[in-house]
Amino acid sequence: MSGEEEENAAELKIGDEFLKAKCLMNCEVALILDHKYEQLQQMSEDPMNQVSQVFEKSLQYVKRFSRYKNPDAVRQVRELLSRYQLAEFELCVLGNLCPETVEEAIAMVPSIKSRGRGHDDEAIEKMLNDMSLIKKFE
Repeated sequence: MSGEEEENAAELKIGDEFLKAKCLMNCEVALILDHKYEQLQQMSEDPMNQVSQVFEKSLQYVKRFSRYKNPDAVRQVRELLSRYQLAEFELCVLGNLCPETVEEAIAMVPSIKSRGRGHDDEAIEKMLNDMSLIKKFE
C-alpha cells in the first residue's frame, strides 16, 4: 500500500500484507492450542512445568470466545464462508462474531457489500442461516 493511501477496513484497504495473511477464527486457534496442550502434557510428568501463563490465558480466551467447539463444525464454517469469496479477515470476523442479521453482518464487515462481489442481502442471509444451522447441530 502506498504511503498516501489511507487504510480503511470497510473498503478492504488494509495493506497487501494483511490481505495475503492467513487468519484464524478463535475456534481454530482453540483447536490448535488444545492439541499443543495435550502434547505438552504427554511430554512431561508435571504438565504445568511446560505451560506458560501466557499460553494458559490464551487457551482460556479462545475457548471462552469460540462460537464452535466441534472440530467438524469448525471445518464446516470455514468451508462455508470460503465459498463466499471473503477476504481472510472478513471470514474470521463473521466466524468469530456470528451475526444473526444481515444488518449486523454489514455493520461488522461493511466490505462484504463492496469490492464488486456484490453480495446481496439474500446471499448474506443464506450464509448467516447456514452458519446458524452448523451451530445448532454441533
